[in-house]
Amino acid sequence: MLAQAVRFATVTSDTAIRTTFMSELTIYHNPACSKSRETLALIKASGHEPRVVEYLKTPPSEAELAAILRKLDIRPLQLVRRNEQIFKDKYAGRNLGDKEWIKAMIEHPILMQRPIVVRGEAAIIRRPPEDVKPLLKSS
Repeated sequence: MLAQAVRFATVTSDTAIRTTFMSELTIYHNPACSKSRETLALIKASGHEPRVVEYLKTPPSEAELAAILRKLDIRPLQLVRRNEQIFKDKYAGRNLGDKEWIKAMIEHPILMQRPIVVRGEAAIIRRPPEDVKPLLKSS
C-alpha cells in the first residue's frame, strides 16, 4: 500500500510560509470515488473553494504531473493504482522509467492515486480525507 505522502516546501521566513498557505487549493478529483468526494467536502466545509480538476476528463500535462510528483516527493510508480484493470492488462510486470510512468498516467489517468490536493509547494495524496487538514491552515 502506498504510504501517505506530505511534503512542505522548505521556507526561510514567515512571509514565505504565509505565501505557501495562502495559495490556491487544487484537488485532482474523481467524483466516482467516495474518499475523493469526502475530501472535497472537507475542504469546502473548512471555508475553501478549491480549483477542482476532474483528472479523468482533464488529465494533467506531463509538466503538471511532474510538478505534482515533486511536491509529493515520490516517484511516478508510487502514484500508480496497481489494482486497476488497465494496470493489470498493460503494465503489470513491466519495468518502466519515470517518464514512461508519467506518460502512462496521462494516457490512462485512472491509474493515478486519488485524491491529490495541492497548495503552493505542498501536496498530499490518499486517505483518509482528514489528512488534507494541514493544507487548509491559513497561517
